[in-house]
Amino acid sequence: MMITENHERFLRIFEEHVHREGATALLDWMEKRTDFFEAPASTKFHGACKEGLLIHSLNVYDLLKKRNDEDHCESEETIAICALLHDLCKTNFYKESTRNVKNNATGQWEQIPYYSIEDQFPYGHGEKSVYLIERFVRLKPYEAIAIRWHMGGFDDNARVGGYNVANSFTRYPLAVKLHLADLEATYLVEGGNK
Repeated sequence: MMITENHERFLRIFEEHVHREGATALLDWMEKRTDFFEAPASTKFHGACKEGLLIHSLNVYDLLKKRNDEDHCESEETIAICALLHDLCKTNFYKESTRNVKNNATGQWEQIPYYSIEDQFPYGHGEKSVYLIERFVRLKPYEAIAIRWHMGGFDDNARVGGYNVANSFTRYPLAVKLHLADLEATYLVEGGNK
């Protein structure tokens, strides 16, 4: 795997701020056993390209750090862990394929690349990220809650009713901040579904 500028930046931030036991093993696993640094962030919406997940994670980090620099509520380590790893669930999740699309200019059918979902471990979204992180690094309860509910009302489990998202957002400001950073990165910085 070629190390790109985005990959180098991720490593710099992670190694500078994350010092918990297991952090080196987590990073080693991410680099050697996952496609995190090359994976898309979605199949056809934001970051539906090589390195899309990495770029999205860095965008969320920048936005969450900016918000934290204003109120200084969380440690640099917490910001790095939550922002950089919130979508760890998307590693080894997408499969690159091709499909036929008619070129309107030429009238010819052409094969174009696209991503499809091939979920090897269907454990949910936020909860899967928490699970994967905690195989290596122990999260603080508020970090686990923030990562678990970073999708807010877009999470499949939130759509079925209940008060878990609202209770999490009321009790843990970091959960709200991570959700807002994720939304802003997705829809304003990365262009949502363009």
